[in-house]
Amino acid sequence: MVVDDHPMWRDGVARDLTEAGLDVVASAANGTEALNRAPAARPDVVVLDLQIPAPNGVEVTAALVKADPALRVLILSASGEQGDVLDAVKAGATGYLVKSASREELLDAVLRVARGDTVFTPGLAGLVLGEYRRLSDAPAPNGADTPRLTDRETEVLRLVAKGLSYKQVAERLFLSHRTVQNHVQNTLRKLQLHNRVQLVRYAIEQGLDDD
Repeated sequence: MVVDDHPMWRDGVARDLTEAGLDVVASAANGTEALNRAPAARPDVVVLDLQIPAPNGVEVTAALVKADPALRVLILSASGEQGDVLDAVKAGATGYLVKSASREELLDAVLRVARGDTVFTPGLAGLVLGEYRRLSDAPAPNGADTPRLTDRETEVLRLVAKGLSYKQVAERLFLSHRTVQNHVQNTLRKLQLHNRVQLVRYAIEQGLDDD
């Protein structure tokens, strides 16, 4: 589903996705339309502008992800401001591209986000990593125990936090793609998390993205 209040952008993105063989199941010009159409359209990925008529993109992202944790949201915005990027990620966005991205970058981002990868315009990932490192400096509430992960689960989690796709993790560790998926699913279950975005946040908070 493509959500943008500018018809030329909305139609252009939808056309590019369709020509690439993807199925655009719905489009919307504002937040209300997006929230109303998503349940019936059941998109796998929502390409969403932040600056849309109320509710805005951040609010729409939070509502969509809350309603369906498996849904992926890729922000496509004219803004690359730190506050906008962090707000979108905290709301549950899986990726963030600025509108200066090329058609090829957009298509690649949509496909990667659909697989569960986190995707950012170059330079923006550092903003997100820096913010979560800052937040991770705060002590855990009430001395909460950290769930116990196996060495292999921790190794997979560390590579996921660095931005590697499941395929890349499998190649790096000489594992099958299915084995990597199983490790990730086991880790999600142990940590009581719902998706890869939350998993990456946890890894960053634990400092697992550092060399």
